[in-house]
Amino acid sequence: MRANNVLGIIHSQAFDSNIQELTSVRTMASVPFGCRYRFIDFPLSNMVNAGISEVGIITKENYQSLMDHIGSGKPWDLARKREGLYILPPYNTSIASAAGQRNRIEAIYSNMDFLRHSRHEYVVITDSNSVYNFDFNDLFAYHTEQEADITIAYKHGKVPKLDNMQILTLDENKRVTEVAVDNFEEGEVDYSFNIFVLRKSLLEYLIKNAIAHNGTSFAKDVIQPNTANLKIVGYEIPGFAAMVDSLKTYYNVSMDLLAPENRKALLNPKNPIATKIADNVPSLYGENSKTGNSLIADGCTIEGTVENSLLFRGVVVEKGAVVKNSILMQGTIISANAKVDSIITDKNVTISPNRNLSGDPSYPIYFTKNIVV
Repeated sequence: MRANNVLGIIHSQAFDSNIQELTSVRTMASVPFGCRYRFIDFPLSNMVNAGISEVGIITKENYQSLMDHIGSGKPWDLARKREGLYILPPYNTSIASAAGQRNRIEAIYSNMDFLRHSRHEYVVITDSNSVYNFDFNDLFAYHTEQEADITIAYKHGKVPKLDNMQILTLDENKRVTEVAVDNFEEGEVDYSFNIFVLRKSLLEYLIKNAIAHNGTSFAKDVIQPNTANLKIVGYEIPGFAAMVDSLKTYYNVSMDLLAPENRKALLNPKNPIATKIADNVPSLYGENSKTGNSLIADGCTIEGTVENSLLFRGVVVEKGAVVKNSILMQGTIISANAKVDSIITDKNVTISPNRNLSGDPSYPIYFTKNIVV
């Protein structure tokens, strides 16, 4: 099994409702992350780095910002005459209404023509609420070695609070013997990262069969009932990888990037995460500015103090302003002598002079885009 024989499918908004603060104006896939990236960059880059040349992104609604970000797919070398990158909007079928699909099964079924027209024999399916960086070729090689029908990439840890999360029971050969769905037990478990590898023909069969039996859940109606009659195996994702299931975990995972070992694992130049290129000037630091343990993107102006924070492009921190433990998205202005701690600002937020705004790392305060506080 080679990557050039694999079709990529990315669900762009499977878990939008989990962080409605950030997805009310965009899809989960286009949520900003890590000072310059969007969530879509991680599955898309991992696929392309492995050699996948055709990727379909399933959308439902509110996907203008996603289209603005990915454009023709050029940053990922997917602007091609043949194959390349495809946006797959909802179709008005008897299964999926014009308002959009209600679940994963409907989403894939409504794009069955896209699957059928692809020349590739295999398919890898992912979501857009995760950050990771590993060689998909290792995943594909493992699928072949195991002679598996379905391979599920998984992680060991505390299961995220997401709908239809799958906790896997694995035998000594990594075969999945049982799947528990939505069992949010305490402690650490092996849970699916919602990355699946299988033959395209098998996916088509399983989806059609689920539709015929009024199936609504990919986990409960495709994976769970087939552990006995299909060989389903687990592949443990190496290194740093995280799922986002709430605004709090978005904050925590972002802050994890301040640890050099996590940053090195996720933003590995040998397996680069590509994104939309912006022509920004270098950041400008004032004579009396102070920064420590922070990630600061291009185009920022820092004249105050920044500690333990992530600043996206074009952020301004004026004289006397203090920023601690915060995430400031593109175009945020922290005015003179303002002090902020443990906040998340969306794009183009202005914090007025002399304001003192403080949340807590366990409960960061969020400010929606384009407002003045």
